[in-house]
Amino acid sequence: KAMVGFLTHTGYSHGGNGFEGMAFLLDQFKDKNLEDPTDPKHGLDLKAMATDFAKAYVREKAEGKELGTGGPRALPGVHHPVFKGNPINHDPRERFIAKIMEERGDYNIFHDFYRQLVQALYDVGASPYVFYVNVDAVIAALLLALLWKDYKSGALGERDLETAAFTVFLYGRMIGCAAEIDDHLNRGRNMDTRTPASECRFVA
Repeated sequence: KAMVGFLTHTGYSHGGNGFEGMAFLLDQFKDKNLEDPTDPKHGLDLKAMATDFAKAYVREKAEGKELGTGGPRALPGVHHPVFKGNPINHDPRERFIAKIMEERGDYNIFHDFYRQLVQALYDVGASPYVFYVNVDAVIAALLLALLWKDYKSGALGERDLETAAFTVFLYGRMIGCAAEIDDHLNRGRNMDTRTPASECRFVA
């Protein structure tokens, strides 16, 4: 069961989102003189950046409809079919990480930009409600911040970032498979081997 799940859920669709998120962020910040993505005094107007992108996205959406080429491109790290329909939506996994970062006094400009972006998409009419920032975006934001200096110095290229994103995902997938086996062996029930969120603990 674990091996089949591992093989069927590891690939570009399941695992590529981290790099797609980083590629998206690199495109948004390519002309910005960003030195330290963990410094809250970065001097960039994230709201303006997010609004500019959101307006361009609306135009892209309208052009696609007019030309019959389909909807606009999917935005990596934004929205998901599960948590939706409320005026403001949140991925509980993203909220959990954001809370820990706030308690630690940690800052990540890429995560901040994503949060500005989902609000801007709503403000300009690109979305009917405030989409949520999903956990893939958080992974991309944290990993890109970690590798930013090496990327800017040329020590790492985009292919290295792609490999890093997929490797991080791969470790998480392996840990998840092992945890499910352990959970099932210890107290598993047919079709229900999930640990309630209230019983989960942050250990890092």
